[in-house]
Amino acid sequence: MPVVLCHGLAANGRQFEADARYFAGLGYCVIVPDIRGHGRSEFPAGYRSVGFSIPVLAGDMLALLDNAGVTGVHWVGNSLGGIIALEMIARAPERFLSLGLFGTAFRLKLPRITGPIFPLLYRVMGRGWLSELTAASTTRERSERKLIAEMIAAFDPRVGQAITGHVRRYDLTANALGWSGPMLILVGGMDRAVNMVLKPALRRIGARANWRVVQLPEGGHCANLDATEQFRKELLGFWTGV
Repeated sequence: MPVVLCHGLAANGRQFEADARYFAGLGYCVIVPDIRGHGRSEFPAGYRSVGFSIPVLAGDMLALLDNAGVTGVHWVGNSLGGIIALEMIARAPERFLSLGLFGTAFRLKLPRITGPIFPLLYRVMGRGWLSELTAASTTRERSERKLIAEMIAAFDPRVGQAITGHVRRYDLTANALGWSGPMLILVGGMDRAVNMVLKPALRRIGARANWRVVQLPEGGHCANLDATEQFRKELLGFWTGV
């Protein structure tokens, strides 16, 4: 059964290395992509902000599924990986067996400065200090901070500026509501910034027959790293019931 584990902004596929080995050991075919401009995905020639829009990133992932010869997947997206999936389910719902989201809001409305602040922070704070500070604020698990810091330090801030210019203001609520397939929403108790937007939206929407909302009290923005056991347990139970 194909599973895609898709990381968030400024991370890369290394975020899911341990999870990929775990699920593969249970017989799942696991695909762990690096989003455009992240990790081993090369920075596109001729840097242009339009090349990092949500529709373009979604197109990349659909092309990846085509290249892998995969027709239907259990998609698990963290943050940007979930945003991309919310775009994909409207364009190609038949490619999804299920959708799992964590650290992902259905909509955002952030100030314009959010994009340019990426290169500014890297320049002013330096990669080392910024990566360590970001890691410390992302998870309370000291054992996982090294991985997060390494991913942040390796990230190109131009990519952060380009992508944030598109995702700082988006609304994919209609896509989520229009999706009739099974959806698992994992809510990290420590993911305070996303929860300020996500939790009110979930209360307004109310219960839906095809949605399952699960609280991960110890989970931060990268809940697979600090609520690992419950994260995996919830996904396995969800997939089994699909």
